[in-house]
Amino acid sequence: MMQKTQDIRIEDFNYPLPDERIAKFPLARRDHSKLLVYRQGQIEEHHFYDLPDVLPADSLLVFNNTRVIQARLHFRKETGALIEVFCLEPLDPHEYALSFQSTRSCSWLCLIGNAKKWKSGPLTQEVEIDGKTVRFTAERGVPHGNACEVRFSWDNPEVTFAALLDHAGELPIPPYLNRETEESDKTTYQTVYSKIEGSVAAPTAGLHFTPEVLAALRDKGIPELELTLHVGAGTFKPVKSETLEGHEMHTEYISVNRDLIDTLARTDRRVVAVGTTSVRTLESLYYIGKMLAANPDAEPHDLVVSQWQPYDGSADIDPREALAHIVDYLDRHGMTRLVTATQIIIAPGYHYHIVQGMITNFHQPQSTLLLLVSAFVDGRWREIYDYALAHGFRFLSYGDSSLLLPRHSPRQPHNKTAKNTYLY
Repeated sequence: MMQKTQDIRIEDFNYPLPDERIAKFPLARRDHSKLLVYRQGQIEEHHFYDLPDVLPADSLLVFNNTRVIQARLHFRKETGALIEVFCLEPLDPHEYALSFQSTRSCSWLCLIGNAKKWKSGPLTQEVEIDGKTVRFTAERGVPHGNACEVRFSWDNPEVTFAALLDHAGELPIPPYLNRETEESDKTTYQTVYSKIEGSVAAPTAGLHFTPEVLAALRDKGIPELELTLHVGAGTFKPVKSETLEGHEMHTEYISVNRDLIDTLARTDRRVVAVGTTSVRTLESLYYIGKMLAANPDAEPHDLVVSQWQPYDGSADIDPREALAHIVDYLDRHGMTRLVTATQIIIAPGYHYHIVQGMITNFHQPQSTLLLLVSAFVDGRWREIYDYALAHGFRFLSYGDSSLLLPRHSPRQPHNKTAKNTYLY
């Protein structure tokens, strides 16, 4: 199975995407975007505000509540050269929350724009915060692949790093929009339910939700759960190798509440993931539970899901059992939240264990996100995308949406423990 997936030729997942079909800006009203519904091989066309009526009544929605930070910083050298510092993830302190709360200094893994002009020495700018001038300094450190460590420091201990990003940073909209960030993006490039700061790209499937749509879903009795996956810049990383084997998947950090995992282990509802980041997190939970089934006393650093782990040929276990192992692990360690990382790659050949429905936008050609969708719809991604292209759908981050329900898949009752049963 692994070799079959590794041998996938990325050119087989290409399609024509004219620039005019890429939505450069969102619609004025989020929930007026178009909604393609793919249900057991049939395609219907709706608007997103119809979601409460077209979503199966037995659904359970899982959202990614991450919030995009203003991760792009600009410093100007005395020579006049403009240096861009793009914050990817915290190094010291390593926890996102602690780093944002830092009051004198912190270190981040960063991408450097115009790096040839900044070999060494500090970069400094003055930032106005609440009427006070803060001297903000960046110093280049140890390289990490195509990124490097950057040590930030500032001279006002009453100012947090989060405040510096808010005042000095720029929201990093996707590069394929080919435009500068505008003030409106600070609102439109965040989901209405975003809470936990840490992403450098939005979980864009959620951009269509409005308070009105969420209220209508609650009126229908459809439960909502939230998890956190901080979206990294790697989400835009193209597959440059001819086959998937040569592509290194990016790592992303996840945080999932113990009660959410317990609910998933017990519910008989259809699990519908809002966005590919929720998909990656939910499916990673299965493999974390599988690791704990084999090694209940694993250390936290052992619970990172590697890229090819789903294809290693090992025997599957019941997904409810996998989730129960995580709950047991957290309870034994007095933990209320699972915090770890995933490098999972989901492509044709992958068997979904947790996710039974998916809300997602239309993705770039030859992207790992398109591979993820193809695996979910049994390879029928092209007819979905052909329909969207032929019927005026808008593509990518600010584009239209889809609800994918490829199978009629009632859940197994939660007292079923037979091996090789799945959540759909």
